[in-house]
Amino acid sequence: MSAADQTTGRGLGRRRLLRSGAVALAGAGAGWAGSAAARAADGAAPPAAADDVLTISPPDGAETVPYLGPHQAGVATPPQAHLVLLGLDLVDGTDTDDLRRLLRVVGDDAARLTQGEPALSDTEPELAPRPSRLTVTIGLGPRVVDELVPGDLTLAPLPSFSTDRFEEPWGQTDLALQLCADDPTTLAHARRMLLKDTASFATVRWVQTGFRSARGSQPDGTTMRNLMGQVDGTVNPAQADGDFADLVWADGPGAFAGGTVMVVRRIRSEMDTWDKVSRQGKELAVGRRLDTGAPLTGTAEHDEPDFDAVDDNGLKVIDAASHIARARSDDPAERFLRRGYNYQVHRDDGTDDAGLVFTVFCADAERQFVPVQRRLAQQDRLNEWITTIGSAVYAVPPGVASTDDAPGLALLEES
Repeated sequence: MSAADQTTGRGLGRRRLLRSGAVALAGAGAGWAGSAAARAADGAAPPAAADDVLTISPPDGAETVPYLGPHQAGVATPPQAHLVLLGLDLVDGTDTDDLRRLLRVVGDDAARLTQGEPALSDTEPELAPRPSRLTVTIGLGPRVVDELVPGDLTLAPLPSFSTDRFEEPWGQTDLALQLCADDPTTLAHARRMLLKDTASFATVRWVQTGFRSARGSQPDGTTMRNLMGQVDGTVNPAQADGDFADLVWADGPGAFAGGTVMVVRRIRSEMDTWDKVSRQGKELAVGRRLDTGAPLTGTAEHDEPDFDAVDDNGLKVIDAASHIARARSDDPAERFLRRGYNYQVHRDDGTDDAGLVFTVFCADAERQFVPVQRRLAQQDRLNEWITTIGSAVYAVPPGVASTDDAPGLALLEES
């Protein structure tokens, strides 16, 4: 049989198949149009057009956060949807020169990746052009500050609190790299590139991943919800506040001016027991309504709580041991910027470990964070359902004005 016979005989051939399919589709379209017209004649509305069902918005993946500036990005930056937090330990024998080289290579690739450019030795450059608001924030642990950073900068480890129940491997590390982006693929690529950069200098102790609501799923500026259903982070300083800079950015010493301190607490939520609590019991423990986040004495999330208000039985509407009552202070300095992320990890036994990667930024952790955490550890109704299983603190150097520089290098030049 000739090629022509194969096309016109028993064999359909590619052109005939496509042509037949087109006719079939056209027939289906005509049938739909006819039935739609009949329904319209009967007074029934036709099905919605595709444009009424799906609205495609311009992609946000090209958005960038400036890498250069007086402060590192990823602190005051509006939180992205996804987090990867890397805890690294320097290899034995690492000296200040090694740390300088590490900061240079990480800083150089961070500058590239956050602006949508491939890393210097990028093996998958196709993954770099859509940074999706990627930020990379570098933090130095207490041992690094004490042994490798000259000058007057000090960073004390956090004290222990009575509610701490630490588990391996979530403890203090020498370095932390906080990576945030709206796209998990972008984040995975940046994580791989930066771990290549650090491989000769440090080992990975832990990786903490986290998430918030997807970008665009709710209006920008909406307070996040944690996995316990609570609006989490209502009382948070905003950049427009007059005291924001004093609360977040350190004024020194020396080259650390414009830096900040990052506290990381891994807080497990005991979801199985929390699920058994009534809605009223949950709201009493927190001191806020679950639906709106409003204090129990108010109607809107940002209403000021009235801790003196009593109900018809003479009992405080907001329990003095509730979470918001214990977290609140009359000292305006005992505030800090919260930038937490939910986490959920599947265990080998078939259950889930879920909770919060509670990240705090402040000018002075001992002055601002520690007093609040001490009160919460002493008495907080919520402690029955949350357990702190990890803790660390890092000095986050200020930003840089040039890509020839890298965060932390100026600290190593001080004498």
